[in-house]
Amino acid sequence: MTLFVALVALTGWAQVNPTTALAGVWQGKLKVGAMSLTLVLHLDQVDGSVKASLDSPDQGAKGIPASLDYLSDDSVAVNVKSLGATYRARMANDKLNGTFRQSGMSFPLELSKGIVEVKRPQMPQAPFPYETEEVMFRNEVDGATLSGTLTWPMGYNKNTKQKPLVAIFVSGSGQQNRDEELFNHKPFFVIADYLARHGIATLRYDDRGVGKSVGGDLKDATSEDFARDAAAGIDFLRSKKAFSKVGLIGHSEGGLIGFLLGAQKKSDFIVSLAGPGVKGDTLLAVQSNRILSISGQPATMTVATIREQLVNQPKWYHWFLDYDPSANIAATRCPVFALNGDNDCQVVSSQNLTAIQRLLPKTKKNLTKAYPGLNHLFQHCTTGIPTEYGEIEETISPEVLQDMATWLKSL
Repeated sequence: MTLFVALVALTGWAQVNPTTALAGVWQGKLKVGAMSLTLVLHLDQVDGSVKASLDSPDQGAKGIPASLDYLSDDSVAVNVKSLGATYRARMANDKLNGTFRQSGMSFPLELSKGIVEVKRPQMPQAPFPYETEEVMFRNEVDGATLSGTLTWPMGYNKNTKQKPLVAIFVSGSGQQNRDEELFNHKPFFVIADYLARHGIATLRYDDRGVGKSVGGDLKDATSEDFARDAAAGIDFLRSKKAFSKVGLIGHSEGGLIGFLLGAQKKSDFIVSLAGPGVKGDTLLAVQSNRILSISGQPATMTVATIREQLVNQPKWYHWFLDYDPSANIAATRCPVFALNGDNDCQVVSSQNLTAIQRLLPKTKKNLTKAYPGLNHLFQHCTTGIPTEYGEIEETISPEVLQDMATWLKSL
C-alpha cells in the first residue's frame, strides 16, 4: 500500500537569477509530528539558467519538475506545481533554513548540501551466476503490453528434461517498476536473485504505464484489471513449456490479485506477502488507526470516516473499499504460503493473516506465518510506520527469503 502526502503552494518573491552559488543538491528531513520525510532539492545549472526539481525518496518520487519563484546567491523559493508544493529558504551557516507550508500549517525545513549515501547491502551486484532474458507479453483484453525480466535459475540448462518452477511477481498498490522499487529498495530484484541462486525461475514486470510497459487504462483501472495483466504473464510463461509449475508471488495488492487468480484456478501456487485478508474499508480503518496510534495521535478512524475521506478518489479506491477477499481466499485450491510481519502497519497481521488462515482450505501444503519485528516490506524495524522504510538498510529479511525458497522447492 502506498502512503501519499499532499503538499501546498506558496507564492511570494519574483526575482530569479540565471546563476547561483546555491547550485547543487540539497537534502533534509521534513518532520510532521512523530514522522519525518526525506526531501531532496536539485538546483542544476543548465544552458545559462537554473533548473529545479524535487525528490521525495521516502515516497519513491524522483525528478519532480519545479519552478523558481525567487533565486539569488543566498535565497531560494521553489514551487512544485504538480504537487502544490513550495519551499522558501535562506542560506545560514552553510545550510538552507526555510519554511514548508501545508494546508495552512508551517513546518521548518533545513537542507544541507550533498546527498547522504543510502546503503542497500542486499542489492544484487553483477556479474550474476545465472541468465536473464528481456521479455514482453500482452493483455489483449485491456490492450496492455507488459515488459519484464525473466530470470533463469543458476545452472539451468534448457536442453535438460528437468524443468524449474517459475513465479511471476505482482507488485503492491500504485504503479511500480519490475523491481517494485520503493525508497531506494528493490525487493523484487533481491528476491529474484535469491530464488535464482536456489533453483527457482521468476518473471518480474513493469506495471502498466511504467518503464517499458505501455497501453491499458490507468484512470479507471482496479485490481481486477491488474489481475488480467498478471494472468497474461502466467499464460506467457505456460506458453514457453519450460516450467514444471507456474505460480505467483504477490506483495500487498499483489497478494490480493494472487487470490483473485487462485479462485479462477489460474495459478499453480501463491506466495502472499502481506496480502489483504479482509474487506478494504475495514483494512484501511485499522491501518490508519495503527499509524495514528504509533505517531502519538488519537486513533479514532472509522470505516465511515475512511469512506467519506476517499469519496472523490479514483475508481481504484472505491473498488478496493467494497472488495471483500473472503470468497476468493476460500475458493483457492492451489498451495498458498501467506506471510505477514507483526509490525506491519499497512496490512495488520493480527487482522489479515488471521483471516487468511481461517479461510484457506486445510491442506498440508498451505502455510501461514507471522514474523516478529518485521514491517510491511518485511524489514526488521522499530515502529513499522511507512516513513521508516527508507531509513532501514535491509531490503527484506533473510529469514523470509529462506522460507520462501524452502516452501517453493517443496511443491
